[in-house]
Amino acid sequence: MASLPNIVILGDYERALRRFSNWEKLEKQANLSFHHDALRDEALYEVIKDADAIAIVRDRAPLNEAMIARLPKLKFLMFTGERNGTLDAAALVSRNIPMACSPGGPSKETTAELTWALILGASKRLIEENKLIASGGWRDELSLLPMLSGERLGIMGLGAIGSRVARVGAAFGMEVVAWSPRMTPERAAAENAKSVSLDELLSTSKVVSMHLVAGPGTKGIISADQLALMRPDSILINTSRAALINMTDLQKALKAGKPSQAAVDVFDVEPLPENDPLRNTPNLLVTPHLGFIAEPIFEAFSKGITEALEAWLDNKPVPHPFKPQ
Repeated sequence: MASLPNIVILGDYERALRRFSNWEKLEKQANLSFHHDALRDEALYEVIKDADAIAIVRDRAPLNEAMIARLPKLKFLMFTGERNGTLDAAALVSRNIPMACSPGGPSKETTAELTWALILGASKRLIEENKLIASGGWRDELSLLPMLSGERLGIMGLGAIGSRVARVGAAFGMEVVAWSPRMTPERAAAENAKSVSLDELLSTSKVVSMHLVAGPGTKGIISADQLALMRPDSILINTSRAALINMTDLQKALKAGKPSQAAVDVFDVEPLPENDPLRNTPNLLVTPHLGFIAEPIFEAFSKGITEALEAWLDNKPVPHPFKPQ
């Protein structure tokens, strides 16, 4: 009797995947293993070395060419969402290993929501005010808070997420300006924003919110020189990709007071190491990459994984095949 194929599910940090889909058929047809911790290097290799198929939540398990070369049994790989920044897709293509992705769910909507949670949390200093109450206090010198209405909101990247953030800013009474490498006045005007240069956006905006794809032209786009342009009372928000900002430069800039605050949801290494100074950087509000963490999204992830794996096991066309550009 032939042995059952081994299917490894990686990156289920929230232990959510079993909640939102029926896994009974897969459990009868394969040896399933779920992994809930962040795995890298040899720890990752130990759990995938005998895998016939791998499913990854987003980009939580980095698979480079060298790692893929050590997986002789691998016949299929899928990930959730529409792109994966830590997967060497070319190495899989060279071995004719098929790939699939899954629908991402309403992640653009939830990321826009989190962006505004960070903007408001930072500008209204909600963490500090909560700690003040918890310590028995009431108000102090930090309780004299700024107002966003009438201020300028700078949006870097006016796509599906950035445009949602811009609309909320307008509803709050903010003036919205926008920049991206291919921004045009017409594109900005379609979202009731004004197209400006990056230097103008950084030097005049009370809030700068980043919504760019991290590519060759945008990685490290915010470093020491750009941070020095910002207003001393400004707030920098990043719910997009950590690679857009030089985080060492940001820590120095916060210490120097330009910008006055930052709030980030994305990091170069995730999960953030326990001893990383970003965990305790003054005037920096951090969240553990929550932009896409919502029940409707994980329902889409879970169903997408089970549907793809069932199709693969049944030798049927796999939904949402992934073909790298």
